[in-house]
Amino acid sequence: MFFQYFKRYKYFIISFVLFSVIVLTLYYNALNPPKRLPIYSPAEVNPELVDTSIQHVKKYHTIADFSFINQYRDTITQEDFKGKVYIADFFFTTCPTICPIMTKNMSGLQKELMRFPEVKLLSHTVMPHIDSVSVIKAYGDKHGAIKDKWHLVTGNKKDIYYTARKSYMVVKTSEASELYDMVHTENFVLVDTKRRVRGYYDGTNEEEMVRLLEDIEWLIQNPNN
Repeated sequence: MFFQYFKRYKYFIISFVLFSVIVLTLYYNALNPPKRLPIYSPAEVNPELVDTSIQHVKKYHTIADFSFINQYRDTITQEDFKGKVYIADFFFTTCPTICPIMTKNMSGLQKELMRFPEVKLLSHTVMPHIDSVSVIKAYGDKHGAIKDKWHLVTGNKKDIYYTARKSYMVVKTSEASELYDMVHTENFVLVDTKRRVRGYYDGTNEEEMVRLLEDIEWLIQNPNN
């Protein structure tokens, strides 16, 4: 009897089942949207952290070319990060407040990211007049920085300033009259393989480090997103 009933109403039943599957799928996706990461532009970031010349930019922002010297006296440029996902931050070795926590967390990230050779770390000093190559080398050694994995870099203060303000959008000016005085923030910046900013994370917060690791894994698995 069931088969007779099904045969009589099979098109209705099949249509109803398909409709139900579609509705349930849409409902599930609405409640559980797929993970996505934003692509940050200067117009979306706190204007205090962004150079006035680019605050109007709403899309297509990428990290500009750069050239600094790392703790091994190697010249480090954007080519060293070509096709890589990386985390950037700004610090100085004599900072008594947030830097020790940030450096500790960066060291922890380095350990977790050893299984991902396509991920690197890049820390810029904001006080190059104090943080010479030998100083950042000692600082990196103290915190376990691994060669070719975690670059600590120094260079011309003007170049560092512009990189912080125009590329990563993370540094404030302390005095309007002193163009290159920098007050660095606690931000860790996630950059994808296309040199786009994909996330900002509080480098002093361990929960934020968990979120950062999750986002890095997502970027690795979704390189074209």
